[in-house]
Amino acid sequence: MRATWKGAISFGLVTIPVQLFTATEEHDIPLRQVHEKDASRVRLRRVCEAEDVEIPYQEITKGYEAPDGSMIMLSDEDLADLPLPSKKLIDVLAFVDAGSIDPLMFSKAYYVGTSDKAAAKPYALLREALTESGQIAVTKIAIRSRESLAVLRVHEDTLVLQTCLWPDEVRPAAGITPEGDVTIRPQELQMAKSLMEMLSQDFDMSALHDDYQEALQQVIEARLQGIEPPHEEAAAPAGGKVIDLMAALENSVRAARESRGEPGSGAEAAQVHELPVRTGAGKSPAKRATRTASKTAAKSGTPARKATGSAATRSAAAPKDTGGKKTTAKGATAKKTASTTASKAASKTASKTTGKAASKTAAAKKATQKRASA
Repeated sequence: MRATWKGAISFGLVTIPVQLFTATEEHDIPLRQVHEKDASRVRLRRVCEAEDVEIPYQEITKGYEAPDGSMIMLSDEDLADLPLPSKKLIDVLAFVDAGSIDPLMFSKAYYVGTSDKAAAKPYALLREALTESGQIAVTKIAIRSRESLAVLRVHEDTLVLQTCLWPDEVRPAAGITPEGDVTIRPQELQMAKSLMEMLSQDFDMSALHDDYQEALQQVIEARLQGIEPPHEEAAAPAGGKVIDLMAALENSVRAARESRGEPGSGAEAAQVHELPVRTGAGKSPAKRATRTASKTAAKSGTPARKATGSAATRSAAAPKDTGGKKTTAKGATAKKTASTTASKAASKTASKTTGKAASKTAAAKKATQKRASA
């Protein structure tokens, strides 16, 4: 690997001779610009506007156009001799927490290696200090005739220099987020967290690959073989329907479970989507029985006491089983009380019925005697 920059890291009175190596590379299938008519190459040529002739690269330099239209020539020597203190120096300005810099500012990464054996110990010292403190070093460096903000951080056992944008180069995000208040229900938030957890299980970043490059290679191979290249299947139209967010989240969790070979029963979704307990659900069985009996008595004309006894008997006949002796005792007491109440009500009703029947019989007997005397 060829070094792209040589200099030194400086923090305090410590100087570490280092060199930078490009840490990343983008793999890409090279495509040429060609003439559609005959497939010949199309090349870009540098042409002088005044002479209308092509200029060789060696005769090209840089210039700055002034506001009045005049051109100021800048040679390579002028750019190389800029009075920059960071020209061959990675100047550490401060040490900050690793999460204090927004990743939006990060640009290109370079591995930092030592230039000689004497730099091994201060290099290791800086690396261990950054690791133990959980901090990164904010620096400035001049690369390719431009000064950049950068940070020094640790990647595995190697120092990495990550160039950054300047703070004023990051555009504000004002006016991009949705306007108006958006209400998020607790069930939706919980289901979203469940989906995030499902998608994060056993995730391996190293297993990801570039699907676009593979698809492009398939098309190129098909063209080389003179066959029809594969095409993407037409996507189903969205239809512009309003999305049921909760249903979409539940289906997503179910699909994630099934893709992992787990049953997509949606039991967790049902628990999350469960509605709150209705008012009155926590009332005791006795109170519910009394209330039910009162309603029944009002509708049928049956005495409330009798209905209450029946409802209490039904409630006592199926006591809530908590597995404790106290509950059993309460159930037995309730059952006994209900039976006594029902018996008393039945006796009272029977007495009234018998009395009424006896009165009717006596009246009928008197009427018969009166007709016989007449």
